Amino acid sequence: MGAKTLISEAEYLQMTFDGPEAEYVDGELQKRSLAGNSHSAAANWIQGMFFLASLKYSLFPRPELRMRVGPDRLRVADLAVFAPRAPSQANPTVDVPWVVVEIVSPDDRHDEQMEKLADYQAFGVAHIWLADPTLRRLSIYRDGSLTSVPELALPEFSLSIQIAEVCPLNALL
Repeated sequence: MGAKTLISEAEYLQMTFDGPEAEYVDGELQKRSLAGNSHSAAANWIQGMFFLASLKYSLFPRPELRMRVGPDRLRVADLAVFAPRAPSQANPTVDVPWVVVEIVSPDDRHDEQMEKLADYQAFGVAHIWLADPTLRRLSIYRDGSLTSVPELALPEFSLSIQIAEVCPLNALL
């Protein structure tokens, strides 16, 4: 096992990345997966649904947003949705999103994904959603486990997202 190189949070915040921005976890950089076609299609649809809802409600969707979810932990959400007001910081530490959506990429590791979702729950995110376009599955994260659901819904915002919308069969071709 090789030695790990720790960096400071200040160093991380000054870095630029080729490809997806890495996350900062306990002094280490954690690479994020490159989004493929199905990931991009799912992200586009979900972001669009929240954009349309934001025209009617006080929702503020923010794709690829870096947030400080705990001490020595900065995560980059595929989509963070704030309500009833927009975040007040470039890298939110106090403004907690109402919803976080993560979209699974083919090379994502389950254990890393679960750790990330747990970080969002510890941060206080009310709705933590996972969309897996390859398996055509939608899940809700709560208390350390994923529950598959037929739709992701926020009735208070008249928002419902079906798996067929997020992951149409032709998007996988």
